[in-house]
Amino acid sequence: MYRSLEYGDNARVITPTDLVEYRLGTITDIRYSTPHTTHARRYTLRFPTGDERTYPAENVRRATRADDRAALEAALTTAAEAVRDACRIAHDYDADLSTGTASLLRRLIDLASLRLGLTLDPANPTRPQLTRHQDGGDQ
Repeated sequence: MYRSLEYGDNARVITPTDLVEYRLGTITDIRYSTPHTTHARRYTLRFPTGDERTYPAENVRRATRADDRAALEAALTTAAEAVRDACRIAHDYDADLSTGTASLLRRLIDLASLRLGLTLDPANPTRPQLTRHQDGGDQ
């Protein structure tokens, strides 16, 4: 069921153009098509950086901290796969580089485990399941 965005809801810009827009924002203002309608035309978002920006309604979607967690899990899993592959290459290339890369992989795995409870097997990181956000689509 569709529920329109309201003041205080968390939202994200659908196609971010800079680093600020990748962050989760809070709706601080809604501009409607006419005074007596609930059809939003524009939303103003306040980002954690303190920036406030206004976007057309079709460029903003509802987002939650659960969406952020799913994105973090996917990003950390992708990073672990990339560092694992670099570690294998570094092993044949340079012993010091291999040690540093292995240390980076270990720190990445520890961070994911301690802060998110995500278990990454360095030999075979398992991709997290996609979660569905409120409008029913895959993230």
